[in-house]
Amino acid sequence: MAGHSKFKNIMHRKGRQDAVRSKMFSKLSKEITVAAKMGDPDPDKNPRLRLAVQNAKGQSMPKDNIQRAINKSQQGDAADYVEIRYEGYGPGGTAIIVEVLTDNRNRSAGAVRSYFTKYGGAMGETGSVSFMFDRVGEITYKLDVGDADKLMEAGIEAGAEDVVTDEETHTIICAFEDLSEVSKALEADLGEAESVNMIWKPQNLVPVNEDKAGTLMKFMDIIEEDDDVQNVYSNFDISEEVMAKLG
Repeated sequence: MAGHSKFKNIMHRKGRQDAVRSKMFSKLSKEITVAAKMGDPDPDKNPRLRLAVQNAKGQSMPKDNIQRAINKSQQGDAADYVEIRYEGYGPGGTAIIVEVLTDNRNRSAGAVRSYFTKYGGAMGETGSVSFMFDRVGEITYKLDVGDADKLMEAGIEAGAEDVVTDEETHTIICAFEDLSEVSKALEADLGEAESVNMIWKPQNLVPVNEDKAGTLMKFMDIIEEDDDVQNVYSNFDISEEVMAKLG
């Protein structure tokens, strides 16, 4: 298990599908509202909103929920959210990046700092760990769109930098600035993606032993639960053997 991409599956294995789904919809709605408020409420005229709506559809979010989130952006009482990135070191010396959308900077800063402190980590300054990551575009498709060869060919044609297929999904990586163009090309060839995101991709992974892995998973769990937290990225690498012991 490496980084952020598989964390959702741990949450599912805990038998918390409904709670996870509700939390996911809440975060997707917030991103839609912010994207619509910052730009045009028409997804065809607002690239960020288009991606947010596409991701919501990929997670089977009802159309009514999506439209409600867009409409909220046009209401005078819509909250003014700010985007903040927190960085630091978590259990086992792992690098952690936390992306937040919040209407209260002090609340978010205090909460995130408390999570780092509680689990033996340390929050640093902006830039303290992000230099160990690359800012890239990530596009994911379900396995049923085709085999690995088909996705590799489609990715190359679309201008992607890498295509990885595992037992759960196809993941296409592209340059940050090419995300919109590559995702459109893939959509024309393969249909709508399950998700299209700008992510922090670790340059190298840090092995985490059994002693620290349990603490790290608890840390990731509680920080993901925070309503203000949109995304969490890390460079940890936990072996299948250790994951099995953790249950």
